[in-house]
Amino acid sequence: MSQDDIIIPTVMPPLAPELRWKRNLPSSAALQWLGAGWKDFWTMPGPSIAYGVLIFALSAIIIGCLFRFGWDYILFPALAGFMVVGPILAIGLYEKSRRLAAGEPVSLMRMIFVHPESGPQILFTGVLLCLLMLVWMRAAVIVYALFFGLTPFPGLDHVGQMLFTTPTGWAMLIVGSVIGALFASFSFAISMFSIPMLLDKRVDALTAMGTSTALVWHNLRALLPWGVIVLALFLTSLATGLLGLIIVFPLIGHGTWHAYQAAKLD
Repeated sequence: MSQDDIIIPTVMPPLAPELRWKRNLPSSAALQWLGAGWKDFWTMPGPSIAYGVLIFALSAIIIGCLFRFGWDYILFPALAGFMVVGPILAIGLYEKSRRLAAGEPVSLMRMIFVHPESGPQILFTGVLLCLLMLVWMRAAVIVYALFFGLTPFPGLDHVGQMLFTTPTGWAMLIVGSVIGALFASFSFAISMFSIPMLLDKRVDALTAMGTSTALVWHNLRALLPWGVIVLALFLTSLATGLLGLIIVFPLIGHGTWHAYQAAKLD
């Protein structure tokens, strides 16, 4: 067989060639996304508020179960893990923003029962984010064991004294924060644009996550302020006993959709 007889198969790229992306978005873009998210929130606010109530109720049920079964020692890792799985929970909010832009009808049922263009690929991404959250929670337990050994968790009433009044507690906070930041950065990079992309386009999950990571890397000037805004709003929600999620979660979800739209090259 000669070289001319060898057939080299053509591999089609997973992303359509017309999908191009912007780089070096300005830092001011983060505030623009937040403003656009706020506008979407107040355009037919009922479904967004109801969606926020559902997220709050789900969070309250999970926290209640942690206390009911004596798992309060993973409360703080679980709260941090919420930010890992948050993007997949916000898919209904992306759908509302998409429908508003397309002039399509909006309702809570349409936000809950979403039909993404990527089909089941979005489920794969959701499972991966859930597994990442479980790994983070296990890592948090291991970090505690490395610093405090077999010492039982003192309970929420005394955990502050244990962490902030002892050198071991401060060391664990520093190491745990660094490890948590690594998990948060990774989950933020793979999910920031991938979930909206999987909703909007026919693309496989790995390509969407890889593209999301590249977009975050090439738009750090805009994405770092956006990450700070998301963190600040989430901490505000914690300060209100998670009641703030009713407003904050929809606001972040709508804003994230506009971040995805801003990254697309028209």
